[in-house]
Amino acid sequence: MSRRLTRLPSLKERLDETLTAQRNEIICFLSRISSHGKGILQAHEVTAEFEATSGLDKLADGPFAEILRHTQEAIVLDPWIILAVRPRPGVWEYIRVNVDALAVEELTPSEFLRIKEELVDGNTNGNFVLELDFEPFTASVPRPTLSKSIGNGVEFLNRHLSAKMFHDKESLRPLLNFLRMHHYKGKTMMLNDRIQNLHSLQSVLRKAEDFLSTIPADTLYSEFDHKFQEIGLERGWGDTAERVLDMIQLLLDLLEAPDSFTLEKFLGRIPMVFNVVILSPHGYFAQANVLGYPDTGGQVVYILDQVRALENEMLQRIKQQGLDIVPRILILTRLLPDAVGTTCGQRLEKVYGTEHSHILRVPFRTEKGIVRKWISRFEVWPYLETFTELSQLSTSSDSIKLHLALRLLLFNLNLRFILMRFLPQDVASEISGELQATPDLIIGNYSDGNIVASLLAHKLGVTQCTIAHALEKTKYPNSDLYWKSFEEKYHFSCQFTADLIAMNHTDFIITSTFQEIAGNKDTIGQYESHMAFTLPGLYRVVHGIDVFDPKFNIVSPGADLSIYFPYTEENRRLTTLHPEIEELLFSDVQNEEHTCVLKDRNKPIIFSMARLDRVKNISGLVEWYGKNDKLRELVNLVIVAGDRSKESKDTEEKEEMKKMYNLIDEHQLNGQFRWISAQMNRVRNGELYRYIADTRGAFVQPAYYEAFGLTVVEAMTCGLPTFATCHGGPAEIIVNGKSGFHIDPYHGEKAAELLVDFFQKSKVDPSYWDAISLGGLERIEEKYTWKIYSDRLLTLAGVYGFWKYVSNLDRREARRYIEMFHALKYRQLAQAVPLAIEE
Repeated sequence: MSRRLTRLPSLKERLDETLTAQRNEIICFLSRISSHGKGILQAHEVTAEFEATSGLDKLADGPFAEILRHTQEAIVLDPWIILAVRPRPGVWEYIRVNVDALAVEELTPSEFLRIKEELVDGNTNGNFVLELDFEPFTASVPRPTLSKSIGNGVEFLNRHLSAKMFHDKESLRPLLNFLRMHHYKGKTMMLNDRIQNLHSLQSVLRKAEDFLSTIPADTLYSEFDHKFQEIGLERGWGDTAERVLDMIQLLLDLLEAPDSFTLEKFLGRIPMVFNVVILSPHGYFAQANVLGYPDTGGQVVYILDQVRALENEMLQRIKQQGLDIVPRILILTRLLPDAVGTTCGQRLEKVYGTEHSHILRVPFRTEKGIVRKWISRFEVWPYLETFTELSQLSTSSDSIKLHLALRLLLFNLNLRFILMRFLPQDVASEISGELQATPDLIIGNYSDGNIVASLLAHKLGVTQCTIAHALEKTKYPNSDLYWKSFEEKYHFSCQFTADLIAMNHTDFIITSTFQEIAGNKDTIGQYESHMAFTLPGLYRVVHGIDVFDPKFNIVSPGADLSIYFPYTEENRRLTTLHPEIEELLFSDVQNEEHTCVLKDRNKPIIFSMARLDRVKNISGLVEWYGKNDKLRELVNLVIVAGDRSKESKDTEEKEEMKKMYNLIDEHQLNGQFRWISAQMNRVRNGELYRYIADTRGAFVQPAYYEAFGLTVVEAMTCGLPTFATCHGGPAEIIVNGKSGFHIDPYHGEKAAELLVDFFQKSKVDPSYWDAISLGGLERIEEKYTWKIYSDRLLTLAGVYGFWKYVSNLDRREARRYIEMFHALKYRQLAQAVPLAIEE
């Protein structure tokens, strides 16, 4: 008997059916929800109410209970209960139930958001509300439909568009044009004008294939470059006959029968990326003596490691392409005249371990001049446009007009050294001056770096990559709905607007984990939270981003293997640092660098290292430890966080510091606990991880949310068993129970008991500790290395650069929409953020 496919019933239809069958039970539950009065219930509160309502056994395994399990929010607005239901990551439905009439209605995102706005601002009485909807601009962009495909954008895009090439041979013509347009500083690469059409291209490639088959594989390209030039082929195919032949055969295969794997492989080898610009304006960006300063942590480490790996990969690729081009990487950040003992006041600084990569610093400016002091990442917004391009300063300023005219004259006269020394600079002019070329790839980091990257990429027409690191919206619950109460301290209206612009303007987005994009079955992803939201009284976003968009790609970073390596590699261990480390951990001296002492140095050590802010939850870990007598008996606790040598300028850090001192007194931790100020020396920190492993200890990362978790990777790379938050990236890095353990920071008692269980088992059977340590090392080697990362990033740059050229994926219409949003809304919000007061 044949089976016929049928349409799945909608959420409304399933709820209607259940209301008919279990009317009394549902009325009982909905009445209980309504009794809370007007307001919003979060997912865990809805679940708790269902479990607390008696007589609902009939509903437990039915459609109604399933809908509640997927409900993220429930709004009570008499006589309605409105549900935001998320059947799976990236898919949302909105319904409302009339409690009196038991009628069910479907809602659009706009209708749902309007109801939320009424809760906050009351009835708007039909007042105009600016609605943002990016969906019409991406409707023609191919995208997957399965949640498991989220974050594999380039694979999906290649499959779709290579299939299009296969069915329509004319679609191959843009590939020919793309190969012909490759030049670098006046030098032609790949193809010259002798090849005018696909037929002549195929003919030339076959001639080249026949010739290369007759010469030794290791023959250098220079020995036959003139012969190839005469038939239309230029440098860029490879450095040896073997590599050139492989490249030519890839292209012949593509022209004959396009497939996604061959397409990606070929595009990844085309010489496209020689100059890279990386944006990271906020914080103290330097290579030494900055980690632990406000707004200065994992992002700095990430970028420096990224740059070293990228340069190595670029050099290797350029050599294998048979080119003699010198690549350049510039990290653009803020110059801080008040550099507090760091190099942040230095304009140009070479990146250690590289030959062609530099940190280039540009100051923030106002019409009064250079801003000298550190500014919180939440308050940088009024400076970023002039940081990007100085012409954004008020055009009524005669000095700025004079500066722009003089700068143009000096560039034309090739007197750049005078310009650099005596005239104020902006990012756009500094890039032009340093590179003497347009960058091939611009990478933004965090909200401020991404908005600057968007402005530059828009101006220069360059491929843009976005790396969020952490979108603040999910870190601060209800920071969109109640944005006005957060505004004075955080200015989220400006930040969320910048995030929307950047994620819609960019060509591709890199995330470290799936959770960063679309969360998991229980929690919402960082990007997913921007699909539909409202800032009441400001604007309503009915379609901000689609997590199924093929611009999303998961590319996980690693740790610097020259610093972080297994504790078992005795011949590489930095034993000369052990006296310093032992002084840090065990000395009886209490000073600005370390407070409290460890009386029993034979115990294993629980170790954690992070910025001292609310989200990192370091004080939470201290509290878990203080309350668990078994854990205190088994192990010592060592924390590296904050700078106790001076009063912090960061409000959250000051609050957390006060909490730490209170916990020390409340639980009488002195004797079992050591609090060490932030350590700037990464090399010593690497050996510190290994020293903790020598004690048979563990690393704990207790954050309420962690976008990725670089310290988790560092600890695991050193062989230190790791316990990390289940909220965010660490849940993907660690395979629970095999390469580490997941902990829930909202259930500290359970986390402490999990630690107790681990150390008790390890005490009885030391091989248990060894197994988790080895599992962590194997997990890192399998997935989290900078070599894998850099190879993937450059391949993505090539593929998205190609599709941007040959298709409509440059989204011109959307970018005009973004221009208007930027000019009419973002700029107004940025200008409203108060400027820093210079003392």
